[in-house]
Amino acid sequence: MAAGSAAPTSGEYIVHHLTHLNSTGHAQKSVIDWSVINIDTMFYSIVLGLVTIFVLWLAARKATSGVPGRFQAAVEILVEMVSDQAKGIIHSAESRKFVAPLALTVFVWIFFMNAMDLLPVDLLPKIGEMMGIHYQRVVATADLNAALGMSLGVLLVCLYYNIKIKGLGGWIHELFTAPFGSHPLLYPVNFVMQMIEFVAKTVSHGMRLFGNMYAGELVFMLIALLGGTATVFGFVGHVIAGSIWAIFHILIITLQAFIFMMLTLVYVGQAHEAH
Repeated sequence: MAAGSAAPTSGEYIVHHLTHLNSTGHAQKSVIDWSVINIDTMFYSIVLGLVTIFVLWLAARKATSGVPGRFQAAVEILVEMVSDQAKGIIHSAESRKFVAPLALTVFVWIFFMNAMDLLPVDLLPKIGEMMGIHYQRVVATADLNAALGMSLGVLLVCLYYNIKIKGLGGWIHELFTAPFGSHPLLYPVNFVMQMIEFVAKTVSHGMRLFGNMYAGELVFMLIALLGGTATVFGFVGHVIAGSIWAIFHILIITLQAFIFMMLTLVYVGQAHEAH
C-alpha cells in the first residue's frame, strides 16, 4: 500500500495482495480481464521464462560424458523422465524431437513460476513499494490470464499436429465424423462434440493450474496475517504454520508443473490419433 497509509485490515490486506499492476494504471481485482495487460504477470513469467532457458542452456553447455556433477545429474534425471513419458504417449519419433523439449521447458518454467509462492508474501511487494509500485502479484500461474494463455498455446500445438499428421482435409473429415460415425445426420452432433472437447480440455488445463496456485497463494496470505497479530502466539503460529505449509507446498508446485506437462503430452498425443 501507499506509504504513510494506516495499517490495513485483514480484508484490505488480502485485497491489496490480490490486486494486479496493470496497463490501465488502476487497481484490477477481477480474476480474469483480457481488456488489460497485467504487467506483473507478464514481467515475472517472461523473466522466469528466460531463467528457464538459461538453466537448460547451462546444463547442455556443461554436459560431459564423464561422471556428472550434481547439477548435471539432476537435469539428466529430469530429461530422462520427460523423455520416457513422451515415448509412452507420442509414438512418432519425429514429433518427439519438438514435443519432448517443449514438455521439459513447460515443466521447468511452470515450476519456477509456482516456486515464487515460497517467497515471503510481503518481500517483493515491499521492495516494489520502495520503488513506487504499490500493487504487485508475483505468482504468474495464480493469474487465470496466464494459465489460460499457456493452455491456449498447447491448444495451438494440438491443432498444428492434427493438421500435420492427418492433413487439413483428414482433420476436417474427423471433426464431422467422430465420435459417432460418418452418417450425414450426425455431422452437426459430431462437430459440436468435437468443439466441446477442445474447449473443455483447454479450459480445464488452465483452470487446474490456476485454481491450485491461487488457493496456495491465499493460504500464505492468511498465514502472513497470523504473524501480524503482534502476539507471541501469533508469531509462533505464523512460523510453524508457514513452515509446514511451505514444505507441503513444495509438493504442490512440483505436482502442478508435472500435471500440466503430462496433459500437454497427452493432448498432443491425442492429436496424432485417428478416429
